[in-house]
Amino acid sequence: MAAGLAQPTEITTDLVVGGMTCAACVNRVEKKLGKLEGVVATVNLATGRARVTHPDSYAPEDLVVAVEQAGFTASLPEPPAAETAEGAGAAPRDEAADEATRQRDRLVVTAVLAVPVLVLSMVPALQFSNWQWLCFALAAPVAVWSAAPCHQKALRGLRHSAATMDTLVSLGVIASFAWSTYALFLGGAGEPDMSMPFSLLPSASGDVAHVYLEAAVAVPLFVLTGRFLEARAKHNTGAALRSLAELAAKDVSVRDEDGGRERRIPIGQLKVGQLFVVRPGEKVATDGTVVEGSSALDVSLVTGESEPVETAPGSTVVGAAVNAGGLLVVRATAVGDDTRLARITRLVTEAQAGKAKAQRVADQVAGVFVPVVLALAVTVLGFWLGAGADPQAAVTVAVAVLVVACPCALGLATPTALLAATGRGAQLGILVKGPRALETLRGIDTVVLDKTGTLTTGRMRVARVTAEPGGIGDRAVLRLAGAVEQGSEHPLGKAIAGHAEQAEPGEPLPRMTDFTASVGAGVAGRVDERHVEVCAPGDTPLSEPLAAALAAAEDAAHTPVLVRVDGRPEAVIAVGDTLRPEAFRAVDRLRRLGLRTVIATGDRDATARAVAAELGIPETDVHARCTPEDKALLVKELKAEGLRVAVVGDGVNDTVALAGADLGIAMGGGTDAAIGAADVTLVREDVLVVADAVKLARRTMGTIRANLLWAFGYNLVTVPLAMTGWLNPMVAAAAMSVSSLLVVTNSLRLRAWQPTAPHVVRGGRGPARRLEAAA
Repeated sequence: MAAGLAQPTEITTDLVVGGMTCAACVNRVEKKLGKLEGVVATVNLATGRARVTHPDSYAPEDLVVAVEQAGFTASLPEPPAAETAEGAGAAPRDEAADEATRQRDRLVVTAVLAVPVLVLSMVPALQFSNWQWLCFALAAPVAVWSAAPCHQKALRGLRHSAATMDTLVSLGVIASFAWSTYALFLGGAGEPDMSMPFSLLPSASGDVAHVYLEAAVAVPLFVLTGRFLEARAKHNTGAALRSLAELAAKDVSVRDEDGGRERRIPIGQLKVGQLFVVRPGEKVATDGTVVEGSSALDVSLVTGESEPVETAPGSTVVGAAVNAGGLLVVRATAVGDDTRLARITRLVTEAQAGKAKAQRVADQVAGVFVPVVLALAVTVLGFWLGAGADPQAAVTVAVAVLVVACPCALGLATPTALLAATGRGAQLGILVKGPRALETLRGIDTVVLDKTGTLTTGRMRVARVTAEPGGIGDRAVLRLAGAVEQGSEHPLGKAIAGHAEQAEPGEPLPRMTDFTASVGAGVAGRVDERHVEVCAPGDTPLSEPLAAALAAAEDAAHTPVLVRVDGRPEAVIAVGDTLRPEAFRAVDRLRRLGLRTVIATGDRDATARAVAAELGIPETDVHARCTPEDKALLVKELKAEGLRVAVVGDGVNDTVALAGADLGIAMGGGTDAAIGAADVTLVREDVLVVADAVKLARRTMGTIRANLLWAFGYNLVTVPLAMTGWLNPMVAAAAMSVSSLLVVTNSLRLRAWQPTAPHVVRGGRGPARRLEAAA
């Protein structure tokens, strides 16, 4: 490429797409957007959203035009109400509920008109003189007004040379009503004393043409019933995500820096660094650090932890937590899209936008499904007429073929399951990045576990400081080491810095310069004109006292840290960590799920083996003294053996392994780098959730497979039955509606899925119950 020419930047735009009713619609929108150079689109039927990746040379308006050219409506999503001055404090708009209300109103009117027609047509004993004309008067508005959405979408598709499920329904209704109109006016069925027996099978009726008004009203009635129930189901599958969006505080009490005036402002006006007040019973407005006060916070809504978290000055708090105790003054550290709750909501939303591999196949099938069905209906009509069948029986069979075919279930198979599963996962503290992560998580057979912060609490404490005899002394060594570790994020470093500060609380640690960190090795810096290194002992020659301290630390399953000052070993600091209370149960549950567990840690052999022994992990699956590169190499070797590997970690030193594994799982309390490299994030710092995530993935993928099996199997069975005359149009319409409803209902079962572990969140105080109720 010529110098100076910039590569086009790819951006992602979300669109709200209206008018889609089946997988054929999804296929058409994706194809239309895909015709634009460099544009890739993923359309979700259940949410009515399109996620479009495109060069920055295309404006969002260009994408909207492309969707409209395909015969659908499109618009940019409205910003959340809380982000606008006018909408601060307002509840977010629920489009799924609005759609369900519209479908319900149309369904009620249709039922009032259609039920008398069905009863009179199906029960000959109730047929009075000129009953057929009353049925015709009632059926006309049903065939015209009730089925109007299908007619409009079919006509729009015709203008764009495309066909969808609405095309099939529209043709079925028109054919049934048109034949009935002919029969009444020209075929002899309008005589006052005409009676008509009801049959589930197509048949000729002798000298008088058959009236199919029951099919003309039953098809719209059942279609509208199915769509109303689908809209309600879609509304329910997104309940957890809406609850997350509603958790954020709408306004906040801000306090001036001098501690004086306090004022209430919309949450959208809060800035990073401002102080805000959280009174008992109120929500924490945003992520921050406690400046004054102490309390207990209910964080179950965000992290899934049922136990209250104690907070004090210096503690970090998360937005949407509920203050269950005293008054808190908090300094905001993140607002808007940067908060933890916003990131959780964004991850769940992005996960729901994706597609499983099987769904992509289903959408491709749906792209040719409707034209094939239309061809089959015409072929069947010609075959029956050519075989000498009565014309009305032939028309009935053709209408049944049109009505019974249902690509709608194909389009709903995956997205409804993903909506329910990702929402439920968010409630349980499991965030997945999309269908690929679920598919991979279901198939893993090996789990590589980091030790510090994953299997252990990560809250280290200094157990012992052993100084070199004749050196600068343990007090001076501890202050120098603590000064250097102030710049470290590693749990070992934090423990040493904290211990040094607590040893002399009234005296600040010395100033440190020239800080450097070697990932997985240690840190160094200049303190009081001395070069201080705090690192792993490695193969450094040590004096007898320091060597003995090193051995003692390893025997106690502590982590030994060497402190060198100006290149000379001055002390060994033993830092202790404790296993998480749930670590043994977590490893045991993974083993019961058929998964092999492997420990990979930067700690020394003795420490790693001690932890493995407590967890029942064989020594052959323990890898100690691993640098980040070693962990990545281990993952590569396991994958070369044909294993499907997941890595669970929380630190920068796990990032390379997380990215290189088949699946990366990050602990939510870990670093942003680890979370960014992972496919699954566990919001709760509870390693037991790893097993829950695997079980949820297996249940979700099983549900998707069952949905697709039903969707394909239904059409394979019912279309031939209709072609051979074993289904009349009314029964076909009912079967078509039930097929979609069964797929959605099967997906809804995921909302009630519960892990078997005793730590399951079963409610909470205040708003916690609302989120749990959504499940």
